[in-house]
Amino acid sequence: MTRIVIIGGGPGGYEAALVAAQLGAEVTVVDCDGLGGASVLTDCVPSKTLIATAEVMTTFDSSHEELGIIVADDTPHIEQAARIVGVDLGKVNRRVKRLALAQSHDITASVTRAGARVVRGRGRLEGQQASDGSRQVVVRAADGSEEHLTADAVLIATGGHPREIPDAQPDGERILNWTQVYDLDELPEELIVVGSGVTGAEFAGAYQALGSRVTLVSSRDRVLPGEDPDAAAVLEDVFRRRGMNVMARSRAASAKRVGDRVEVTLADGRVISGSHCLMAVGAIPNTAGMGLEEAGVRLTDSGHVKTDKVSRTSAPGVYAAGDVTGVFALASVAAMQGRIAMYHFLGDAVTPLDLKAVSANVFTDPEIATVGYTQADVDSGRIDARVVKLPLLRNPRAKMQGIRDGFVKIFCRPGTGIVVGGCVVAPRASELIHPISLAVDNNLTVEQIANAFTVYPSLSGSIAEVARQLHTRKTEDGA
Repeated sequence: MTRIVIIGGGPGGYEAALVAAQLGAEVTVVDCDGLGGASVLTDCVPSKTLIATAEVMTTFDSSHEELGIIVADDTPHIEQAARIVGVDLGKVNRRVKRLALAQSHDITASVTRAGARVVRGRGRLEGQQASDGSRQVVVRAADGSEEHLTADAVLIATGGHPREIPDAQPDGERILNWTQVYDLDELPEELIVVGSGVTGAEFAGAYQALGSRVTLVSSRDRVLPGEDPDAAAVLEDVFRRRGMNVMARSRAASAKRVGDRVEVTLADGRVISGSHCLMAVGAIPNTAGMGLEEAGVRLTDSGHVKTDKVSRTSAPGVYAAGDVTGVFALASVAAMQGRIAMYHFLGDAVTPLDLKAVSANVFTDPEIATVGYTQADVDSGRIDARVVKLPLLRNPRAKMQGIRDGFVKIFCRPGTGIVVGGCVVAPRASELIHPISLAVDNNLTVEQIANAFTVYPSLSGSIAEVARQLHTRKTEDGA
């Protein structure tokens, strides 16, 4: 029986374990924190659970009057401008942790039912490949004991951890990283968020919706510098309109506690103060101390594992999946990399990883969902494509729901009309991107999308309308 050892129990690891077990391999998963990894325990599942509460708050605050909803309470007339709806952050965070643990237990049950063995501890590769092609993995348990495992193939799926600024070390109370925010019992009165990437933007928007006064410190010209510029502009406008202090081109140099306050010093000498500070300045791959380079696994300068499109590393019999590879920090990509690795090693049919078919979502309000080629690809000349963007303000369902911000944008090839990418900015954009993802994955044309029925009224109707406009313009151009 083929022996597979998987180091790391996140999406890349546990999905690989399920596939390998189903294909008849003897599977051992080595994990130190609980199956599901950071995605389930400290990142994706917890943050999106928190954001779900924030989303309800935002929807109510922004649209209840327009939709004619009246809330009767005992607030004195002179204080009617105060928030009608509040939040118990301690209760929210207890729910977050409960759901995360429940999901981790469900995953563990699925993996063990499939026939895989789960070992608690930290794994590392030991030496080079043996003459029979096998490799040794040493597992060190919390009590210091060690177990040696022999594997025909090893999958590295150890994820990453929050990057820290030397002069802004988290203390878990006032200066926090994104794994520590779920220990708060009270809502931060004034929250400084350092970092305007996906993590920073999501938490900044969520805590603002929950009732914190938020300052977002961005070292770049705009929030979400890696996303569609039109989408980022919409989100930044929404942030500012809702009262967030967005500080562009402002790099944080340090953060320190001053009594029950936090002072963040910027690179230009300015100092901003708040009750709490959340550091969201990226992640570092968990590759240190694992014996990877000694085993022949090549790493990048950033410490990520180099892989090809079937998840192979430079060392025979060693694969890697997930955030540790530095590809896309998405649970869906990690899971696909893990499955591909097992299909490849165990001789099953496999399709190499195609990043242009990956759909991604930023869980802000509104959400930003993307797939395929981007506006940056078109602007740089990387691909020749036609673009149509349709604001949601024109959509009848959006008007009914009081939605003012957002758009649908589709990219298609000139001549053929084949859809090569798209961007949706809207509530539940993560759901609306799916038809565009299907089009990109299956080389569908704008004509095919335009001719498919949509419900009236619906937000998805805007996708068909954009496709119709692209099809009409193609005809007008004589292509």
